[in-house]
Amino acid sequence: MEAVKKELLSRKSEIQKELELLFKANMKITDWDVPEVDDKEAAKILLDIMQEKIESLKADIAAGKYNNY
Repeated sequence: MEAVKKELLSRKSEIQKELELLFKANMKITDWDVPEVDDKEAAKILLDIMQEKIESLKADIAAGKYNNY
């Protein structure tokens, strides 16, 4: 377990940057698609969507879906 933790922590910055890039890309797409967009509201909705998927992944982990990934 320690090896997994060390490996993932060594990539923490990269993982967080990728998540931020996903967020920013979707914000740009929303700006392109909806000219009158309220960016603050769009950001909140986008985070809710991302959080929903994170919660789904947590449930999958608890159910053992990734035990032998």
